[in-house]
Amino acid sequence: MTRRLFAVERYDDSGGGSTWRPPVPVAATVRLVAAVHLPADEVVLVFVEGPDADVVAEALAEVGWPAHRVNLAVRLYPWGDQK
Repeated sequence: MTRRLFAVERYDDSGGGSTWRPPVPVAATVRLVAAVHLPADEVVLVFVEGPDADVVAEALAEVGWPAHRVNLAVRLYPWGDQK
């Protein structure tokens, strides 16, 4: 199965700041890579690997973190074919 990288956007006004953490998806085919909170914009960006956008969105919804946007992303760094 091919894993692709997705950027998941969620609007968040919880005010949690740097202590806030998104729940980790439990689906075997989905892996949380990184998460970034932009408090000034009330946005959380989560980078997730998975087979397709629907599976990623469903896995995040199952742990109570529905996404507002899921977009295919391209890894620019580290350079090359590293995963």
